[in-house]
Amino acid sequence: MSSFDEREKSFEKKYAHDQELQFKVSARRNKYIGQWAAKILGYNEEKEKEYIQSVIKADFAEAGDEDVFRKIKLDLKDYNISDDDIRNKMNEKMELAKKDFS
Repeated sequence: MSSFDEREKSFEKKYAHDQELQFKVSARRNKYIGQWAAKILGYNEEKEKEYIQSVIKADFAEAGDEDVFRKIKLDLKDYNISDDDIRNKMNEKMELAKKDFS
């Protein structure tokens, strides 16, 4: 029975590690997408930092990426940036964030 318990604990640790890594990657992606949007919005360095934090916090509204997408879309509504452009940029920044942790 102890080998089964050890195996179960091993799986639990791996799951916890994978979840933590996914959280870190998503937060990094949100940082990158926030930097991208802040540049479009013409924010200075201080305002950019605040904006990045607001993008990261937006991700806690619901599961998945739609909350971040909606925030970016709303914030960039006056800049003629399509939904596809935003989604493509989010995907690009996700790949960059994954590389940061590999």
